[in-house]
Amino acid sequence: MLRTNLTHILSEQEHAKILQDNKNVMICCGRMGPMCIPVYGSMEELESEYTNVKFADMEFDIPDAKVIRDLPECRSFQGIPFVIYYKDGKVVKATSSIQSKEKITEILDANFGKN
Repeated sequence: MLRTNLTHILSEQEHAKILQDNKNVMICCGRMGPMCIPVYGSMEELESEYTNVKFADMEFDIPDAKVIRDLPECRSFQGIPFVIYYKDGKVVKATSSIQSKEKITEILDANFGKN
């Protein structure tokens, strides 16, 4: 399990349930490495601001992470983390590699509305 304060997704079933139960979802699929940790930190900070968004993480290397790794939107990605933004269960944005809090905020505002 990743050492973050985010909701942890441990299976395909949990992934499906989060998408079913939440209109707006941001999932960071990665490891505890230098490109991923800043993204988790930004998500933890933004979680209290964006109460209309469910923030979660998923370990990149578990078999069930194929629900993210195998997305068509991720085919060209070469660096982790894979960050997927869902609205009503559909992918609205997918990014990879390190991202600043400002970039994440820009994506959240564009896809889920400003808080």
